[in-house]
Amino acid sequence: MTRICELTGKKPLKGHKVSHANNKTKRRFLPGIKKVTFKSDFLKKNISLNVSNAALRTVDFKGGIDKFLKKAKSHQLSKKAKKIRNNILTK
Repeated sequence: MTRICELTGKKPLKGHKVSHANNKTKRRFLPGIKKVTFKSDFLKKNISLNVSNAALRTVDFKGGIDKFLKKAKSHQLSKKAKKIRNNILTK
């Protein structure tokens, strides 16, 4: 499973782990990614996506995956999410 959110495009960040003695070693800051199943009202089927915790809260706030994808910017979405978005917009 790649560590990229399919709705917001969040990826791992790079940085330093800094010790008490101020030694710096490289590390990765991984986003909190979950495999979540959403229920689409327009398509009448379940959709499973790898989503960050922040994106999951945003989907709930917007009122569901259908409303979120209608207003989402397409350059942030994954290929799978773009296909779902196109299916929702055509119906």
